Amino acid sequence: MNYTNNYNPTISDEEVFESINQEREHIGYYNLVHQDTTLFKEYVKTVKQKDIVVIGIGGSTLGTYAIYKFLKYSKKLSKKLHFLESTDPIELLSKIDHIDLNDALFIVISKSGTTVETISIWKYINSLVKCDASNTVIVTEDDSKLHTYAIANNMKTFDIPKNVGGRFSVFSAVGLLPLAIVGLDIDELLKGAKEVNESFFSKSKFYERILKKARFFAEYKNSFNINVVFSYSSRLEGFNKWYIQLWGESLGKIDINSTKQGLTPVGIIGPIDQHSFLQLIMEGRRDKTVTVVKVEDFHNEAQIPGVRLKGLEELSYLENLNFSYLINEQADATIQALNDLNDIPCDVISLDGVDESCIASLMYEYELLTSVVAKFLYINAYDQPGVEAGKIILKTKLKKD
Repeated sequence: MNYTNNYNPTISDEEVFESINQEREHIGYYNLVHQDTTLFKEYVKTVKQKDIVVIGIGGSTLGTYAIYKFLKYSKKLSKKLHFLESTDPIELLSKIDHIDLNDALFIVISKSGTTVETISIWKYINSLVKCDASNTVIVTEDDSKLHTYAIANNMKTFDIPKNVGGRFSVFSAVGLLPLAIVGLDIDELLKGAKEVNESFFSKSKFYERILKKARFFAEYKNSFNINVVFSYSSRLEGFNKWYIQLWGESLGKIDINSTKQGLTPVGIIGPIDQHSFLQLIMEGRRDKTVTVVKVEDFHNEAQIPGVRLKGLEELSYLENLNFSYLINEQADATIQALNDLNDIPCDVISLDGVDESCIASLMYEYELLTSVVAKFLYINAYDQPGVEAGKIILKTKLKKD
């Protein structure tokens, strides 16, 4: 008697962990935390320009923007980072108006080297200013057409490893190069990511919390298929955008049984969205999980002054409170309100402060979480056939025109 089957019962934490362990041999983002940053820091010494312009889209920009947005107001940076991503002509021209093109370094990033949006914007920049080895650096795969272009024009290049996908590439040259140039500490970034990596793979703190959370998302995927990240700091707006790409593009897939899977990411900002989306969470359908991200120490002492406003005396309890204290009290009130309902899955991530290590730890944890959820769902976290289909259609249409 012969017997075959395609049953895929829920796998154990140990099986998932072993599978992730094996992935480290061919999925490159796991090992980026161990890289030598010397080449980036040596190149930084040669950069004289004040405006650093990243030209790219999606995984080529979102992670870098997330880190820069989180840190730029707390650091004394001598250079400014700009991002040219969209082919929206109004936005593109508006951003270019704020760049001194004659004192700019252009970092062109495309893993494939043929990204339509990136090359289109790069062509436009070339029509405005002479772009050569003195003001251009290329970040791409070492055998792409963009790499060939760079070599032909004697431009500096940095490689994106073939086994590192775009949305998992922030701790490669994609993110480390521009962040190092503007003055952020890339060694501290890698340190924060490495601490999470080592904790997870030694089965310490991050192992338990990532596995537990991932298993819940997978086992309750039909009940709670919307995952809300509620970030209590406007500095985390970039992180929210990065999370949405990472989660959506990695987990919206067809599994090995040809069943469509998907968890929907939503990123909102507190306290702003307390006055909008929170209502839907509190009294809407029970199809959402909530992760609240707090910043314990904003390193900022701005206070609400003791200004008396006639007719508003009942709000005098606000006087002399630090804004950082107020926003964390707002976060805690939201957390308590969610927990009091006792039917909304909720967890809280508290960042110690506003520094490189904290934001890197958060982002690396989410990379690991994404990979582990994919294992539980029996899907490939690292391809994106749905996105590629649209790219193929677009290039076919444009060639016909």
